[in-house]
Amino acid sequence: MTGTRKEWLAARLELLEAEKELTRRSDELARRRQELPWVRIDKAYRFETEEGEASLADLFGGRSQLLVYHFMFGPDYEAGCPSCSTIADGFDGFSVHLANHDVALWAVSRAPLPKLQAYRRRMGWSFPWASSAPGDFNFDFNIAFTEEQEREGQVEYNYRAEAEPRWRAGQEGGGEKAESLLATMCGTDTATYHRDRPGMSAFALEDGVVYHTYSAYSRGLDALWGMYQWLDRAPRGRNETGIWWLRRDEYGKGGKGRDAPCCA
Repeated sequence: MTGTRKEWLAARLELLEAEKELTRRSDELARRRQELPWVRIDKAYRFETEEGEASLADLFGGRSQLLVYHFMFGPDYEAGCPSCSTIADGFDGFSVHLANHDVALWAVSRAPLPKLQAYRRRMGWSFPWASSAPGDFNFDFNIAFTEEQEREGQVEYNYRAEAEPRWRAGQEGGGEKAESLLATMCGTDTATYHRDRPGMSAFALEDGVVYHTYSAYSRGLDALWGMYQWLDRAPRGRNETGIWWLRRDEYGKGGKGRDAPCCA
């Protein structure tokens, strides 16, 4: 649709009011997140880091708040999830700002530490990344599931039970074909790929005690995709067709452009 500048301005001012309302509602949601009750964590989770074995409290690094991105990189993956990789591309840029607001940022995955380190070098990242293997951290926060849970339909993700595996239901992520492609991009099969899920969790450290304060999953992570915030303001929006993103070092390879995964 095209129009005059006068028509555009009238429509833009109407949209501005809706944007302002969304901003006010977003502020209110942020306040409600911060008002959630804190849940004390007494379980002694252990992680492997570049500095050696660490507790959950150690990940705070002297700060009182901790944000963990649950990065999809299962022990049987050959590479990290492309979607999580797209989100993680922004971590290095803003982690310094978080650190200066008393907030530590870590990625945590189930893959062994050497795999995580090798992939981080490939992607050119420097943010801290810990392995939670072989502990229960990912399972307890509902972003990892066993073969038995998967087989018996006992998967609970994003605060609800899944009636059937997501890639069969085709509810999100472009359906069965897209899920299969994502799994292939990680060097594994679809079922194994989906035993790990994305998410983020927030923690507080007070008087030596760690508390869980918040977690989000699925589309609750949309705001963490830095590119989405820009694309939502571009003329054609996200312009999604199946899997339309690649890892940052894969664009243009083999003469294929942005639609490479969709054409596979």
